[in-house]
Amino acid sequence: MSDTSDALFDTLEQGLADIDARGLRRRRRIADSACAAHMTVDGRAIIGFASNDYLGLAAHDKLRAALSEGATLYGAGSGGSHLLGGHSRAHAQLEDDLAEFSGGFVDNPRALYFSTGYMANLAVLSTLAGRGTLVFSDALNHASLIDGVRLSRADVQIYPHADVEALDAMLDASSGDAATKVIVTDAVFSMDGDIAPLTRLLELAERYGAWLVVDDAHGFGILGPQGRGALAAAALRSPHLVYVGTLGKAAGVAGAFVVAHETVIEWLMQRARPYIFTTASPPAVAHAVSASIAIIGSDEGDARRQHLAALIETTRAMLKRTRWLPVDSHTAVQPLVIGGNDETLALAAALDAKGLWVPAIRPPTVPAGTSRLRISLSAGHSDDDLARLNDALSTLSKQS
Repeated sequence: MSDTSDALFDTLEQGLADIDARGLRRRRRIADSACAAHMTVDGRAIIGFASNDYLGLAAHDKLRAALSEGATLYGAGSGGSHLLGGHSRAHAQLEDDLAEFSGGFVDNPRALYFSTGYMANLAVLSTLAGRGTLVFSDALNHASLIDGVRLSRADVQIYPHADVEALDAMLDASSGDAATKVIVTDAVFSMDGDIAPLTRLLELAERYGAWLVVDDAHGFGILGPQGRGALAAAALRSPHLVYVGTLGKAAGVAGAFVVAHETVIEWLMQRARPYIFTTASPPAVAHAVSASIAIIGSDEGDARRQHLAALIETTRAMLKRTRWLPVDSHTAVQPLVIGGNDETLALAAALDAKGLWVPAIRPPTVPAGTSRLRISLSAGHSDDDLARLNDALSTLSKQS
């Protein structure tokens, strides 16, 4: 390499060395089997507490069959963007299914399907907001929401996590401004597992004439009647609401969607660059998601949610018996705050040695000094699985 090339690589290598020194290097693991509670990872059998497959549907026989059927009907790829030949009957049917399933919060609901949740959040925020728009964003919002706000070039104010009074004061201070206002929040916060105060946020949105964008990535399929999501759980209804759901977590497949009043969706379809300028996902995936929605809303879905709820309560009690700090979460995300990066990595490695995959979460994903284990529960877990985790944590908690 030339001296110039050497300098370029030296900069990257120094940056990587700094990441290592702070215990922040991220490493991938290789799954040799389907996503499930019991997996083969890096050639070893493990009990997985790392995935977001909250209902245990990722390897469901009906979804495997639907994916195969979709490939037989529509082939492997879509062949183009949704607006240029890639929008299949499977995509259209899925959007109808999603609007019916999760659109009860608004008159004339319509859905728009995206390849990923990240794309959906970029699309919503960069299209509803723009120069001169005021965006009010929760301090713990997901990176995709933060990046969507940045892409919009709107003016942004960060309100303290779930602090409705502080948000009210911010909105009141801006009430004389005629700019469009957008409040944006996760529904279930992915690193703490707590739920946003959606009822009070909607009251503010209606009082100040703002959109309320809710990213329900970790609530869709779990919360509310038949798993219809966080808005249904809170019995909210308003044209101010814009709802984003993810289909690669509880739904067990892939993609994401936005549901809102039909005018909002038409605006997104006409103006959202992350939607317009990307190839549509394979129709077979959409076909499988429709099958997943049917399961989520069925008696089987109810049974899976009931089992998951019992696992959550067992885990909450378990974590309180350790010497570390559990977060008060009533969702499938059960964090255990350890503190330092090195101790958190060591604990995750000790659990891995016992056949338990519990990921270590470190900055910048969480604030410095709050590195944690993130235990993700699934309806696929058994009581015996939790007993093994409990025994391991109990043993490790007693060690100095």
